[in-house]
Amino acid sequence: MPDTALTDPSESNPIPQKISLMEALGPLDTGSKRPAYLMLKTAFRQAIRKKLLEPNATLPPERDLAKLLNLSRMTIRRAMEGLVEEGLLLRRRGSGTFVANRAEKNFSKLTSFTEDMISRGRKPKSEWLEKTRSVASTDELLILGLSPGSHVYRLSRLRFADGKVIALEYTIVPANCLPSLEVIEGSLYRALEQVGNRPVRALQRLRAVLFTPEQAEKLRVRTGDAGLMIERRSSSANGRCCEYSKSWYRSDAYDVVAELNDAA
Repeated sequence: MPDTALTDPSESNPIPQKISLMEALGPLDTGSKRPAYLMLKTAFRQAIRKKLLEPNATLPPERDLAKLLNLSRMTIRRAMEGLVEEGLLLRRRGSGTFVANRAEKNFSKLTSFTEDMISRGRKPKSEWLEKTRSVASTDELLILGLSPGSHVYRLSRLRFADGKVIALEYTIVPANCLPSLEVIEGSLYRALEQVGNRPVRALQRLRAVLFTPEQAEKLRVRTGDAGLMIERRSSSANGRCCEYSKSWYRSDAYDVVAELNDAA
């Protein structure tokens, strides 16, 4: 059976693909004891992360995928729903299911920006604006639960995904949580983890904002454009605060995803 073309949800013409959908997914191990929907999720996840399936490309309908892959529609549906929950696929009524091209943050998981981007097949990058050590202010002492005279590391940077700037981030870390500034290279959480101070819980708050002239210039948007501000206060396994950050995200490039459950 011929492969079904991937199409851009905003255009009627197919997006040119270097390889077919079947080639992108590769053969499924029919002899495996793993459920078929999990194998299909893995195949899609790897194809998306390797950029074998292009961002914004629309997938064939479930019935066509079922015939193409010789799987039941229930198997296809379970795999697709799982990938949507992970933020790798998006569903839009009237347009179908397509490969996500936006950075997304799942509020149910405590992960770093770098981990978020890598898990979605995006290439993260940071541009440092400030990386200094100084005495904590009165407000910072209260926020971090530090004693007077304590030092903190001040970190500010621009965050990129696939070369596109999407966030401006300011972070304060107690100096006693890390041996030096030099250990912070790409991921702050990786540096904290290496010394046993990785955050294990956090209080996070999201607020809609309008960008100031300074923020807009850094984020390459217009002054007054709408954005998202995410404030996070994180603690390590010993219960001490190890991070306080404020991040401003471009609303045209970042989504927030939260999984909700019925408490009853």
